[in-house]
Amino acid sequence: MNILELVKAVFLGVVEGITEWLPISSTGHMILVDEFIKLNASESFKEMFFVVIQLGAILAVVMLYFHKLNPFAKDKNRQEKLDTLKIWYKVIIAVIPAGVFGLLFDDWLNIHFYNYITVALMLIIYGLLFIVIENRNRGIVPKIQSFQELDLKTAFLIGVFQVLSLIPGTSRSGATILGGIILGASRSTAAEFSFFLSIPVMFGASALKLVKFGFSFTAAELVILLSGMVVAFMVSVVAIKFLMRYIKNNDFKAFGWYRIVLGLLVVGYFVFFG
Repeated sequence: MNILELVKAVFLGVVEGITEWLPISSTGHMILVDEFIKLNASESFKEMFFVVIQLGAILAVVMLYFHKLNPFAKDKNRQEKLDTLKIWYKVIIAVIPAGVFGLLFDDWLNIHFYNYITVALMLIIYGLLFIVIENRNRGIVPKIQSFQELDLKTAFLIGVFQVLSLIPGTSRSGATILGGIILGASRSTAAEFSFFLSIPVMFGASALKLVKFGFSFTAAELVILLSGMVVAFMVSVVAIKFLMRYIKNNDFKAFGWYRIVLGLLVVGYFVFFG
């Protein structure tokens, strides 16, 4: 087992754990980091690794929100259990658009959009959108403050926004949070709904990549994958807690500026050194 490759996997796990939940594009960052820290592995393994490592991040959501998402919790009354089931109905409705488009266009998207130009453009475009939308909404009280106020139509429309995240650099959390805010949801409701949508979407995407890869791991590949997932899980717990605390008193404009600066740096790097 090459220790250097293990260190790379751990670093990628840190990047995944931070960027999966902050609206700054985990896939985009993983593609960019791979330009500088290349795993010594086959292209098919790396393509699978960059998706399946997200399972570690997803387990952080499952752990942190297990009680809120568990309709069978013994300490919940009948109405609370019904409200929990309604959250899952909304999640299922919302994941349909991205699920359909992902199945139909996964290979095509990999071929045409997994490159630094697309990532840089999406980082900048969505960075600008976050700033514009937050400025537009300044002083406006969101009409959707809880999941009870989030109807099925709005949930589905947020799912339509999630389709945009199939393009690298967009950010799945960024697209769904931005969509939720545009549709009238509070930042905390939009963020949590984005977390919940990630559970079936990422499990599905990971299953698809694993099937395509064929489960034919070498011992070294398995260690690299599991190491990245474990680190992504631990870092995700911290990142999710940080984001939910941050947005209680702040908007998303800081992330918008971060995206713009990073996108410009990416363009500059590849133009002058690529």
